[in-house]
Amino acid sequence: MTGTQPRQVKSTRRKRSARHPIYWPTWFGLGVFYVLTFLPWSAKRAISAALGQFIYYVIPIRRRVVLTNLRLAFPRKTDPELRRLARAHYRSLALGLFETCAAWWEPSDKLPPYRIIGREHLEEALASGEGALVLTAHVTLLELGARIVNEQLPFCALYRDPNNPVVADIMRRSRENHLRLAIPFEDLRGLVRTLKQGNIVWYAPDQGKRTKMSEILPFFGEPAITNVATSRIAKMSGCRVVPYFAHREPDGCYILEALPPMDNFPSGDHTADAVRVTKFIEERVQQHPEQYFWVHKRYKQRGDGYPDVYQ
Repeated sequence: MTGTQPRQVKSTRRKRSARHPIYWPTWFGLGVFYVLTFLPWSAKRAISAALGQFIYYVIPIRRRVVLTNLRLAFPRKTDPELRRLARAHYRSLALGLFETCAAWWEPSDKLPPYRIIGREHLEEALASGEGALVLTAHVTLLELGARIVNEQLPFCALYRDPNNPVVADIMRRSRENHLRLAIPFEDLRGLVRTLKQGNIVWYAPDQGKRTKMSEILPFFGEPAITNVATSRIAKMSGCRVVPYFAHREPDGCYILEALPPMDNFPSGDHTADAVRVTKFIEERVQQHPEQYFWVHKRYKQRGDGYPDVYQ
C-alpha cells in the first residue's frame, strides 16, 4: 500500500493559527512534557500520581462529569467508593499525558515493557487479505497502545482532529510517522476502501454522537446515544472484526490483547450487533475501570423524557 497522507476535513469555521498567543500556554505545556518524556517511567508514574491528585482537588476539570458517569455506570458503589475510583481515574488521566507524549516522541527502545496477547489473530487477518476492524474503546493509554502495536504490525487508524491546532498538528505528524494510514473519522468510504485493501484499522465506536448510524441503547444499563456502524462497516467491506483491549498493570507493564474475530458478525441486525459490541466494551472496562475515558459526556443524549444529567 502506498503511503497515502491523511486527508483533512474542511471546516466552515475560521481557525486561529497555531502561533496565535492564545495557544502559547499549550506550547509551553507541551515543551514541559517533551522534556519530562525522557525521564524514567518510574519517575513519570510518580509525577502523574501527584499531578492527578492535584488536578482532582485543585483544578477539578470535568470532575462532575466523571462522578456522574461513574454513578450511572456503577449504581451499586457507595459514594466513597465512587470518589476513590474518580481519584484513581484522574491519576490514570495524568499518566495518560505521559503515555501520549511517549507515543509521539519516545524512541522505540525507550517504550515501557509490554506484552501482546493474541497477536496471531491480527497476523491471520493481515495474511488473509480480508482486512480487520480492530474493535476497541477510548482508554487513557490509547495513544501509547496504538504506538506499541504499530511497532509490531502495520496499522491504520481513524482520527478526528482536536480543536486545539497545536495539539492537532503534533498528533498529525505522529500519525504520519507511526501509522500506515490515518483516515478522517467522517470518511466512511475511505475506511471501507482501506479495509477492502486488506489493512488493519483501529476503531473505537464507544463515544456517542448523534448521526444517521446511531441509536439510543444501554451503556452500563443506562440509555445513551450509541454508534451502530460497526456491523455496517463489516458488511460493506467484508472484513473481520477483531476485539482488542489494552490496559496497564500496577508494575508498569502494558498488556495489549487481541481476541479471536467475532463469529456471526455482522448478524444482519445492526442494533443487536451494537449491543454485542457494547457488552464487550463493558466487560473489559469493568476489569480496569479507572483506565476508561470517563471525562467524556457519554450520557449527554439519552432520548426523550430523560433529563440532562450533566446540568
